[in-house]
Parts: sequence; C-alpha cells; structure tokens
Amino acid sequence: MKRRDFLGVSAAAAAGVLLSGREAQAASFVHAAPPDLTTMDVRELAEAMASGRTTSRAVTRAFLKRIAEIDPKINSMIEINPDAPAIADALDRERKAGKVRGPLHGIPVVIKDNIDTADRMRTTAGSLALMDAPTPKEDAFIVKRLREAGAVLLGKTNLSEWANFRDNDSISGWSGRGGQTRNPYILDRNPCGSSSGTGAAVAADLATLGIGTETDGSIVCPSSICGLVGLKPTVGLVSRHGIIPIAASQDTAGPMTRTVADAAALLTAIRGFDAADGSMRQGDPAMTADYMSVLRIDGLKGARIGVARDYWGRRSDVDKVLDEALEAMKRSGAELVDVSFPNLRKFGEAEFEVLQYEFKAGLEQYLQGRGAKFKTIDDLIRFNDENKDRELKYFGQTIFESSAKKGPLTDSKYVESLATCRKYARDEGIDAAVKANRLDAIVAPSNAPTWMIDTVNGDCGSGYVGSSSMPAVAGYPNITVPAGYVKELPVGVSFFGTAWSEPVLLRLAYAFEQATKARRRPRFLTTYAA
Repeated sequence: MKRRDFLGVSAAAAAGVLLSGREAQAASFVHAAPPDLTTMDVRELAEAMASGRTTSRAVTRAFLKRIAEIDPKINSMIEINPDAPAIADALDRERKAGKVRGPLHGIPVVIKDNIDTADRMRTTAGSLALMDAPTPKEDAFIVKRLREAGAVLLGKTNLSEWANFRDNDSISGWSGRGGQTRNPYILDRNPCGSSSGTGAAVAADLATLGIGTETDGSIVCPSSICGLVGLKPTVGLVSRHGIIPIAASQDTAGPMTRTVADAAALLTAIRGFDAADGSMRQGDPAMTADYMSVLRIDGLKGARIGVARDYWGRRSDVDKVLDEALEAMKRSGAELVDVSFPNLRKFGEAEFEVLQYEFKAGLEQYLQGRGAKFKTIDDLIRFNDENKDRELKYFGQTIFESSAKKGPLTDSKYVESLATCRKYARDEGIDAAVKANRLDAIVAPSNAPTWMIDTVNGDCGSGYVGSSSMPAVAGYPNITVPAGYVKELPVGVSFFGTAWSEPVLLRLAYAFEQATKARRRPRFLTTYAA
C-alpha cells in the first residue's frame, strides 16, 4: 500500500519512562471518578458539570486514570499534558463564578503531535529529529480556539511519523518517537494513519474528543477503522497555521469523535478565520456557523444521495455492510441514485507529484520558522541516516528523498499536476456528479477491515477499500460514520460533497447515526482468532 493511499514523551526505547510518568500523574488523583465519565459525550458531560454532579477536575482525573490503565496496551498517547489538572481546576473556578465558555467548557481533548502548542509539551510529528527543537512561539490557531472554548488539553497523540509521508513502505501508526499504536478493537491490527493515535485514544475512551489532520485519508481512515466519526472539513474552514504540513492544497485538521454531535461541537469550536492561513476567506458564513444547529433526527428525509458504485464489488463483506447502510438511508426517507466516476483513477500520479512539491516547500518553511536545528528535508534525511537504528529500523525514507529533489512551486510539472487534480477530482468529479444528479451528498465505503501490523512488509492492505482520495484531492468535506463490523473490525460509511457542504453532511450523518446506532465500544485488549 503506497503512501498516497494513506496520508494518513518517548521513542519505543523510552516507552517505560513515559508510562511510568503517566502512572505517576494518574496516581496523584487517588480518588477515582465515576467510571461512566469516560464514556459520556459532550452534552452529557456538560449537563453533569452544570448540575454539579461532577467537575472538570473529576473528568480529567478519570481520563488520566484510564490512560494509565489502558494505554500501555494501545500506545496511543505520545505525551500527557502536565498542566491538564491545573487547566481543569481553573475552568471549574470559572464555572463556579458563573462563567461558562460554551459546550466544551471543561471537556478533555487530545490532539495529534504535529500541532503546535506553546506549553510544556513537545511538537515533533513523531520524529526524534524534533525532540530538541525550540518550543513553538505560539499555539497553533486551532489550539488557541480550543483553549478559548474551555477545552482541557489532555495530551498529544502518536501518529504515523511525519504524517505518513516519509516512505512508500511505512507502517501506519508507527513513529520513531512514539513507537507503534495499536487498534483498540483487536490489538494486533493497525489503527491506520496518520492520525492513528487520536483514533485509537478516542475509540478507547481515553478522551472525549480528538483532533486529527488529513492530507488524504488521515482523519477518515483511522476514524473509520477505529469505529469513530471523523470529519475532514473543506480546506479553508479550519486554519492550518501552526500545524506541521504536508500539502497546502489538501491539508486540514478536523474532529475525531464517538458521535456526530460531538464532531459538530468540536468543528464549531475550531473553525474560524485566520489571516495567517492564505486558504481562508474572511467574512464567509462558514467561519461563524453553529454546526450543532443543523443536526436533525429526520435529516435524511427527502435527501437525494449519490451512491458511488465504483467502490462496490471489491470485497463482499464490505459490500454487505454498505448495502445494509443504504437500506437504512432509504428507510429514513432518502432517495438513492447510483453514480460513477470515470476519471477516478486519472489523478493519482498527479496527486503524489503535488504532495511532494508542496511538502518540500511547506515543511522547510515550517522548520525555519520554528528555529529547529534541522531546516531542510536534506537535513532530516541525514539525521535519519545517522540514527538509522531508531528511525529506519522498519522502513526507509524514499518519499523524503524524492521530495528533496523537487523544485519550486513555479515548476511546470507542479502547476500541471495541480490542474490535473482539480480537473478530475473537482470539476469533472464531485462537482459534476452533484450537479448532474441534483445530489445533496455522495456515499461510499470509508474502509475495509484493517490489516495486521507487519514490521516486515509494512502496510499490506490486501483487498483494501477506501474512498478518501477524491474529496481529499478536491479539498472538499468528507465525514465517516460507523456502519457495521466485519469479524469485530469496524467499517464506516463516508458522506462527501462539494465545498462548504459541512452543514448538509453533518445533518445526513447524524440522521444515519441515529437510525442505525451502529457503533459499539471496543472490547479492548483482545487478540484476533480466526
């Protein structure tokens, strides 16, 4: 499986030190909170705190205790925020004084370790090369938004190193700093990349909410494979300022949660105009929208939905889950229309070309602005070669090496490749299908059952089905919702559409979720037996 299919406080050698630190933090909270706190959604926790039945401190304490007990087997957290208890205490004092910032006030959230925080945590993209880099000068824009909303930043999650853009034969969910994250549904299975830690942590009830980032599939894949709701927004709705980049034309952060309502609440908190991100449009209503207000149980009634049949016929077990999902949509009042995308395979090479060009330009700009010791991809390549026993023990850095050879973004090869991507993914892809068939959205399977963790062959992904690429390349929104299971492994359904269609997609996804109630919690710590 190639990287373009999934772009997804320690290295593995130091894992024992990190785990003992987690346990020490959790041990400082001797009195365990009620066990159901870690399974409550945003609304339930907000109501419990508003009524005085619990506090943000108690909720934070419960999650830290659960992380200490559960995460040693899953390895989803790369670092715990030492300030989390103090943040919770401060928010409890605000609530007691009559100040409530909104629905996320006092709610724990985890973020991916490629998102800057100007605090006592590191930001490394999972690479040992950035372990000693200066602390970012300021929080990423979305971190500022989370703090303003009253969220408790619980910690950072592991990821596929450099957001799964280092080598064609990588292992999703592995980083030199954090080691291998495991799928909480079946521990010898991959959690998918690159937002693997966020997906595994939220699925295992180690935080109420999670933030991932996506270039192509890195929110949708780990969310669907870990039985979550994952929302990749339209590029330009959520600021990328302060996020270690891959590609400016496709990168975005987004929610990874257990429910659609939680995803809507989190998107409302992090969206907003940021002048530092050139993709954003000041004054656009999407920047101030309340995405929670669009959720309706009858949201599928009268909807006209395109069924992307190009993704059927590859695996009968996935087809069965998705056919049942389509029946549920019809029972809820949706009209289904089969659609096809004849140009679906015409932009893959162009996408990879674009990503390599933009990766070199964006990453080197970030490194220089960060003041890191290593300022170019060539510097990182040399570091990895010099530390091959820790960084290159499972796979190489072919994408780093090919990206380092790319020229400026004025090169004709880049310009032509970007035009090809937009033509086939947008103009003659999603936009054409929606317009010709008068669609509200398009549905497709988000994933097939996940593959085994394989340190010899990397991401095999035999028979894998995924539909993230077209909306990712277009820069359009995509939301995955749990649809069912194949041998205890989650399968999701994706709703995607044209630019800025998040309100419609959330409405449809919420109605589907409420009609099916397909998600079930992982049984944890199991090993697959065929």
